[in-house]
Amino acid sequence: MRIYREKDYDAMSRHAAAILAAEVIHRPDCVLGLATGSSPEGMYRYLADWNQKKFLSFREVRSVNLDEYKGLAPDHNQSYRYFMQDRFFNHIDILPENTRVPDGLAADAAAECAAYDAHIRALGGIDLQLLGIGRNGHIGFNEPSGDYVKGTHIVDLAPSTIEANARFFATPDDVPRQAFTMGIGCILSARKILLVASGADKAEAVYQAVCGPVAPHCPGAILQLHSNVVIVGDEAALGKLTAAGVSVCG
Repeated sequence: MRIYREKDYDAMSRHAAAILAAEVIHRPDCVLGLATGSSPEGMYRYLADWNQKKFLSFREVRSVNLDEYKGLAPDHNQSYRYFMQDRFFNHIDILPENTRVPDGLAADAAAECAAYDAHIRALGGIDLQLLGIGRNGHIGFNEPSGDYVKGTHIVDLAPSTIEANARFFATPDDVPRQAFTMGIGCILSARKILLVASGADKAEAVYQAVCGPVAPHCPGAILQLHSNVVIVGDEAALGKLTAAGVSVCG
């Protein structure tokens, strides 16, 4: 596990964008596992700018997203398909047919989960999986629980996750209570994992993911078992690591 500390959110975003861009340049037809939320948003802005300046192309890239709210249509302004289109896909040259996000309106949730895993296998797996981390240590929407779920599945969102996401909705009651998410097994099968974290409110989660016990009560800690993980965080998010003397670059 390699950990890079940057001064602030913008520097973190640029560094993370450079790592993902290098993957695309090295392997133009790579499979990217993508994430939503405020943590990767700055990274997407850098990537879109570099794409528009012709520094790299996403035309052959295939992408799969980590998760989607159950019950939200793709054009709902809080759906993760909408987020990806609005913040990233509409600003780069990726082909629409090469992008996939779980269908939040799938009539048969179990079939959608199975089809999503089959799609990832058909692509040959994920070359680089982008992750954020929740305040409670969740990755994707894999919430703290008593066990790990391997494949894509429906999860009941934890109260802390609902609270954290309520700022994006008109009222807390509007936040969906369930979501589709890639399972831990799918995430760990990626050949490389890039986790981005920003802000002091993520410091405890990052610390537990790096230094805590590998147990499902902190899903992010499972990343300790992966052979190729890169964490890029700002000073605030890595504060507990540096205070504990954990070796970081930067």
